[in-house]
Amino acid sequence: MQRPNAAQLTCGSATVVLATVALLLLTGTTSTVGIAAACAAGLLLGVLVAVRMPGRAGSVKTSAPIAPASGASGTSGTSGTSGTSGNEEIRVPAARVGGRTGTRISS
Repeated sequence: MQRPNAAQLTCGSATVVLATVALLLLTGTTSTVGIAAACAAGLLLGVLVAVRMPGRAGSVKTSAPIAPASGASGTSGTSGTSGTSGNEEIRVPAARVGGRTGTRISS
């Protein structure tokens, strides 16, 4: 099962609170058993709403373009001999150069 996203958690939590308050106000119960039953019903309803709510529709979209598998990725005919398939590209982040590197003055 996938982890719930923020919308599912928010709707489920709001349903728990609102359903429990509504049940307590509508029934007017003051006994411990009645309050526990209303809380359990609100919790069950909130979990049901969170689970039944649609989650992520598809895969996560990235900004990296997908290279075609026809060898046009600059390998000049050596498709797949470097250990990666034609669709994968290894991206190495550039080194960060800060303006304050090595400028600490010791006292």
